[in-house]
Amino acid sequence: MNRFTTSQGAFELARFPEHPRDPFRAWDAADDYLLQQLTDPGTGPVDLSGTVAVVGDRWGALATALAAHRPVQIGDSYLARRATLANLARNGIDDDAVRLLSSRDTPPDRIDVLLVRVPKSLAFLEDQLHRLAPAVHSGTVVIGTGMVKEIHTSTLKIFERIIGPTRTSLAVRKARLIFCTPDPALPRTPSPWPYRYELPADVGPVAGLTAVNHAGIFCAERLDIGTRFFLKHLPTRSGEVRVVDLGCGNGVLGLSAAVANPDAHLTFVDESYGAVASAEETFRAGAPAGAKADFLVSDGLADLDPGSVDLVLNNPPFHSHLATTDATARTMFAGAKTALRQGGELWVVGNRHLSYHTHLRRIFGNCTTVAGDPKFVVLRAVKR
Repeated sequence: MNRFTTSQGAFELARFPEHPRDPFRAWDAADDYLLQQLTDPGTGPVDLSGTVAVVGDRWGALATALAAHRPVQIGDSYLARRATLANLARNGIDDDAVRLLSSRDTPPDRIDVLLVRVPKSLAFLEDQLHRLAPAVHSGTVVIGTGMVKEIHTSTLKIFERIIGPTRTSLAVRKARLIFCTPDPALPRTPSPWPYRYELPADVGPVAGLTAVNHAGIFCAERLDIGTRFFLKHLPTRSGEVRVVDLGCGNGVLGLSAAVANPDAHLTFVDESYGAVASAEETFRAGAPAGAKADFLVSDGLADLDPGSVDLVLNNPPFHSHLATTDATARTMFAGAKTALRQGGELWVVGNRHLSYHTHLRRIFGNCTTVAGDPKFVVLRAVKR
């Protein structure tokens, strides 16, 4: 936990799930720079009496600091939502002080102050600005924020193309602000998202089927090479088994399991609202008639009954925003062990250099290599 001191007050903040050895803070210089700007006497404090929308708030630092103004927080991350609620509670703020909306929810009809934490995915930024543009008017204050390495010419062009004329601030502590002046008369094309493509011919049961990707999904315009390799080596199961596509992304792993075994019951789980929406549309477009599936936005497998799953398929992420970490993978592996019944299996694909086999042996007591190439390995662990 860290104490975040701003012009709005001092707040105790933590990421979610909270871990005492987590080396990462729940805020950074970009959050601090934006909050300072809102009260800067040199430019005049920003009027926050209208509808304030905070987009992409990573761990709730912005929403917590601005809770007195009852902002709307719009985000794609379930973990960020949980972090926001936890940070509000630890600072004695009622959770109804912030209205929480997902990236798939309908945004407010009118936004008077739009604060945007620039995401890693430019596609997600583009889609969100398209969704928010109708609510922005000529008097709306629009400020983006991010670390210098997150803001590029392409970032500014997206703001300019969808909202209006855009400029940047000087860098402070390696953070930068984006100032955008709304132009209601700006001609806008519809958002190009979601994006659809046909799966290639060499990926087993799902060959030729359609993948649906909402903006922000990893490798949204093509099948990523790790998933492509995994699809060639998926286990086959028959009968009414329960299969989980953990960290499902667009859901092609779970779809492959459903096509190969129409009697299986699939559960698609991801912490991204856009990912789960993508998985559901991918499944509806390609699953056999009568196939059964649940779609769950959650913190891994925390909401599944222990000992209820036969097979977990997992292509874990190894980035948390700009940080490279295997913490998410380790959490997923431990959650899979709890959710699996005796004899149930976790199958994982990962970059060879990540050494997931070490974690799997520690958690499960066993791990075998099913397949590998110079870049990827497919690993199998069994709950004994």
